[in-house]
Amino acid sequence: MLLTLLFYLRVKESIYRRGARRWRKLYRASGHLFQAKRFNRRACCGHCRERIWGLGGQGYKCINCKLLVHKRCHRLLPQTCQKLMDRAMPSQEPPSDARSEEEGVPPDDPEDADGIPFLPHNRAMDKTDDIETEDSDPNRLQDISAVVDGIDGIKLSQGVALGLGDFELIRVIGRGSYAKVLLVRLKKTEQAYAMKVVKKELVHDDEDIDWVQTEKHVFEQASMNPFLVGLHSCFQTESRLFLVIEYVNGGDLMFHMQRQRKLPEDHARFYAAEICIALNFLHEKGIIYRDLKLDNVLLDHEGHVKLTDYGMCKEGIRPGDTTSTFCGTPNYIAPEILRGEDYGFSVDWWALGVLMFEMMAGRSPFDIITDNPDMNTEEYLFQVILEKPIRIPRSLSVKAAGVLKGFLNKDPKERLGCQVQTGFTDIKSHTFFRSIGWDQLEKKEMTPPFKPQISDEYGLENFDTQFTNEPVQLTPDDQDVIKRIDQSEFEGFEYINPLLLSTEESV
Repeated sequence: MLLTLLFYLRVKESIYRRGARRWRKLYRASGHLFQAKRFNRRACCGHCRERIWGLGGQGYKCINCKLLVHKRCHRLLPQTCQKLMDRAMPSQEPPSDARSEEEGVPPDDPEDADGIPFLPHNRAMDKTDDIETEDSDPNRLQDISAVVDGIDGIKLSQGVALGLGDFELIRVIGRGSYAKVLLVRLKKTEQAYAMKVVKKELVHDDEDIDWVQTEKHVFEQASMNPFLVGLHSCFQTESRLFLVIEYVNGGDLMFHMQRQRKLPEDHARFYAAEICIALNFLHEKGIIYRDLKLDNVLLDHEGHVKLTDYGMCKEGIRPGDTTSTFCGTPNYIAPEILRGEDYGFSVDWWALGVLMFEMMAGRSPFDIITDNPDMNTEEYLFQVILEKPIRIPRSLSVKAAGVLKGFLNKDPKERLGCQVQTGFTDIKSHTFFRSIGWDQLEKKEMTPPFKPQISDEYGLENFDTQFTNEPVQLTPDDQDVIKRIDQSEFEGFEYINPLLLSTEESV
């Protein structure tokens, strides 16, 4: 049994736990073929004539006529593309010696049915861990000032601004493709936080500034829900971006599943119900989570759930709206994404079904236990997700089998939770969740089935030693690299959660 489990975990690491690679796309509008680009502050939009720059200010450039426009303006152009445009148009682009544009970035989800996948260079694929091509409706793009400052955000004055010197760096607790996560302590209050550190050079090189903006914005909204990790503050240096978020010290479900193999149904029911509340909150805010997995489900010191990592989120989705982004962690990607169909919130409920199956069965519903290397590939995994019937273990109860069949229905129109008007009600009334008092649960008045072991102030035993044994240090800045970074692209990144500010100022 131990050998089987170890093999399972190795396969999970090699195939299932890869995250989302990002493909750039070309977007067709009025005959133009636009590619997402970042520009310095000298570039201006060919439609509205305003500048195209700053955090959230990336734009499009037609690969044929070189026209530059905001993302929000690219569908508003009255003229059709011609290779020989009016001489006034090319003059929008700054002179070639002015480093007028950076490498392309993934668009902020332009919902364009005519989007054409464009495979990036290998460097971008190697450095990312998720599979993504973004689409969005420019009419849904929020005002940039709202994104920068948050729904309830504040403009920072010199008196309340935070910096790296305000924090004590304690331990490394995680690492991803773009970021290192540190356990830190705010010196003024001695409160522990997690600090996500992102090198600007990686954001620049990997065309991912939109990811930073989206994650920051969702973190701000998540502060209003007890089952989502919220944002404390953001600040930056010349070389790095820092997001200070809630520190959740009970470990993630992947960490606990590796030790317990599978969970009793009542444990899985409790965690799934709290996850449902978190997902429904995001959906009501117009956000598709798109990266639900064991690694992103944290337990607090009492054993309650908190979802984290919002880099794959899609904002601006109303009930019935869809997007066509190819993204997610391979083992959790819904069939409609693999089929290239437009989708909405349905993909989150599919991922919850996969996660619940893993919790109760101790394995993925798409396990590939074979020595054949051709079957240990993402392509084969995707084929299994699309075509293989899901077999529910006989050891599970009828209620558990029923809820898994509901969430893992390959047809999103028939999937549990996916009816526009009654989706969340259908979930709450399912027989599997009938013992849950949803009002009590939302107030965190139900006792969790498991309380993580926390033997010291920080509960570091609940984090993987491959991280906690790393030296706590930030590599020295490379001035040559810093000179190549356009700092104006990160203006407006600073933020302090107003719900926390008054409390901390009084300390």
